[in-house]
Amino acid sequence: MNQETAAPEAQLETPIRNFSVQLSPTPRGARLARLLATEQLRSWGLPLDPAAHIVAELAANAATHSRVPGRDFRLTLYVVGDTLRIEVTDTRGDRIPQLERPAPRSESGRGLVIVDALADRWGTAPGPYPRKTVWAECEVGPPPEPDCPCSGERGDLPQEPRR
Repeated sequence: MNQETAAPEAQLETPIRNFSVQLSPTPRGARLARLLATEQLRSWGLPLDPAAHIVAELAANAATHSRVPGRDFRLTLYVVGDTLRIEVTDTRGDRIPQLERPAPRSESGRGLVIVDALADRWGTAPGPYPRKTVWAECEVGPPPEPDCPCSGERGDLPQEPRR
């Protein structure tokens, strides 16, 4: 689902941009979450970093630690004002993630450490049983002007004429 809405009295303000998709709790689903989020952010004219990294970590956690056969996880992105909110909802409400520093030689356990370093804010919210949502927010600033040559909207850089 991809929506853009604005309240009738606030038509001159920036619309609320919303994207949501259900994915399988597998490595492939986690990878697809990152790819879809990247394309959605690009279509909104928003910076890809650090949001793409945060999506990758939260989706990988949902696929690794919260997998329940036959139950999907949901990725939701929305922008309100200058804030991008990333939400990953899974069906393991009994497993609340905790920020822990992994052992230096550990091969895993750094996902939330990365999210904590990259996001402006993050946390968890209980959902209707058996769900939980892990969310992160990033300040993204105002969207670029459509005609600004630095916005990347055209996909090319200004070229000097060749001699």
